[in-house]
Amino acid sequence: MRRRATILDVAEAAGVSVSTVSKAVNGRYGIAVETVERVLQVARDLGYESSLVASSMRSRKTGVIGVLVADFEPFSAEILKGVGSALSGSRYDLLAYSGSNQLSSEGWERRSLSRLSGTLIDGAIMVTPTVVNVTADVPIVAVDPHTGRADLPTVEADNLGGARDATRFLMGLGHRRIGFVAGRPDLRSAMAREAGYRRALSEGGLPFDQSLVEVGNYDPEYARKAAHRLLNRPDRPTAVFAANDLSAIVVIAVARELGIQVPGELSVVGFDDIPEAARHGLPLTTVHQPMSRMGASAAALVVALMNGETPETTQLKMPTRLIVRTTTAPPAA
Repeated sequence: MRRRATILDVAEAAGVSVSTVSKAVNGRYGIAVETVERVLQVARDLGYESSLVASSMRSRKTGVIGVLVADFEPFSAEILKGVGSALSGSRYDLLAYSGSNQLSSEGWERRSLSRLSGTLIDGAIMVTPTVVNVTADVPIVAVDPHTGRADLPTVEADNLGGARDATRFLMGLGHRRIGFVAGRPDLRSAMAREAGYRRALSEGGLPFDQSLVEVGNYDPEYARKAAHRLLNRPDRPTAVFAANDLSAIVVIAVARELGIQVPGELSVVGFDDIPEAARHGLPLTTVHQPMSRMGASAAALVVALMNGETPETTQLKMPTRLIVRTTTAPPAA
């Protein structure tokens, strides 16, 4: 009679450690997706059954929720914290998956979901996706969604209202030439933040000047180039509103390199309120969006969908608030 396969047999056949097998079959993150797939295939071939492998093969349920991010930058890290907090003590585990090695083309989420759904995860949360809609065998929620009409359930902040508040605050200090470092053009958040900036100018009776808008793409390298273009102008702005904190911090660094005093000669406001904003050498005035709560809300929404429930709304918008710190002041006389 054939001996029942053990975890040691799976580890030896897959060429991995016992702990790696344990992580793979129990849906724990910390190992490569390719390794997980190989281990699960070996487990099936050998007839090995653990609690996850057995239940997954019988019911196609893993008890794992995947969070797909383009990269583990501060915004996605805060979203992940919120998801993890919401799932703590629940029957669901969290699998964090980065598609950063696939950023050369749009739609990496589709490829990632095709690899993960139905085998490793029961539901997915996509953070700042590059696509409007995706289809998969599992419920999906998007955080900070793509532009355009989307059927996906979404969680986002009041980006327009937050940007409007930031710009109005700078105008209230007396600034009349306010530059804007825009975000990633394919995201709804970036469009809404620029719309809020424009609306505040209009409401305050200031003309919109397209030459004062530079695209930072939510990326430090793009933001550096945008900051140089704005601050090297002979008629440079007296204030800059950046569409995210990382870009705002880069603007401050570029100003320092050019010998421009912040906030004496240049006021700077960001958006997000990532932890680095408060810890920066000059604590950053910024728009706080509740990133951790957004992650928790996304987790609650995807769990409800996984359980077959019908939520009151699948389009959640979280309020923002302005946090005034030390990078803003009235313009120099």
